Amino acid sequence: MKKTLIILISILAINGFSQTTISTKEPIRLLDNEHKKTKLTKLLSEAKWNKLFPNRYGCNSIDPLKVTSDFYSFKALVEAAKHFPDFLNSDTETQKRELAAFLANIAQETSGGWAEAPGGYFKWGLRYVEENQQGIINPYADSTKKNYPPVAGKYYYGRGPKQLSWNYNYGQFSEAWFGSKDTLLQHPELLAEDGELAFASALWFWMTPQFPKPSCHDIMTGKWKPTANDLQKGRVPGFGATLNVINGGVECGNGNELEKTSYRYEYYRYFCNYLHVSPGENITCTDQKPFGQ
Repeated sequence: MKKTLIILISILAINGFSQTTISTKEPIRLLDNEHKKTKLTKLLSEAKWNKLFPNRYGCNSIDPLKVTSDFYSFKALVEAAKHFPDFLNSDTETQKRELAAFLANIAQETSGGWAEAPGGYFKWGLRYVEENQQGIINPYADSTKKNYPPVAGKYYYGRGPKQLSWNYNYGQFSEAWFGSKDTLLQHPELLAEDGELAFASALWFWMTPQFPKPSCHDIMTGKWKPTANDLQKGRVPGFGATLNVINGGVECGNGNELEKTSYRYEYYRYFCNYLHVSPGENITCTDQKPFGQ
């Protein structure tokens, strides 16, 4: 018996430290959401979605990726949201504020707007599926992330509403959604071919904490409690902290507010106004040092 126990422990230790391609958790896409519902449909409808994002990718635009359908359709978002039942699962005011924050970030990440854009800047969210890169393409491949190694010849630049980037994010989302990290590490282009999958990648990022960062969901719902170090570095609850999670190294705590950062704040106020909810405190991250510092 003792010998058998030692062998079993050894096997578990080996498996625990080995790099496998199959997750031990049930893939998110297969999890059974008992009621097959999402609070999203209480706050938005397809008609409202069409008015908020009239120029989204696949609508009123030339299609460089040969995708002729409505890629960012409301149906695709709803189907993806059903797999994340904790999204918007709070009181009505918090639901509205979280939705405004989510929409603001994905709208700015994919914006095709400009100051004199027809209908105004805020009508041009979700314009792009893939990151716009000029000149030499940045593959966003970090070979130091041994658990999620990039595949030669594959590019992990921004795709989808959150513009998911880097091989380790593709690998982690693939592991969570498909049960295998290899699916998107080998085929990252899938995020630009399936609207529901693209929205799922954004919701996964929104809902999932990645140490030392909390999840954006926990920030907007008040579940995240700043540590003493967070407070010392100016990191406090509010919309600004979600930007710190998403792009803090570029847009936060450097004393220079970029134009795209200003638009992100204004997008948040725009959606809060649309949903008839106050934006709350700490909208900006100007004085916040990036997480990890």
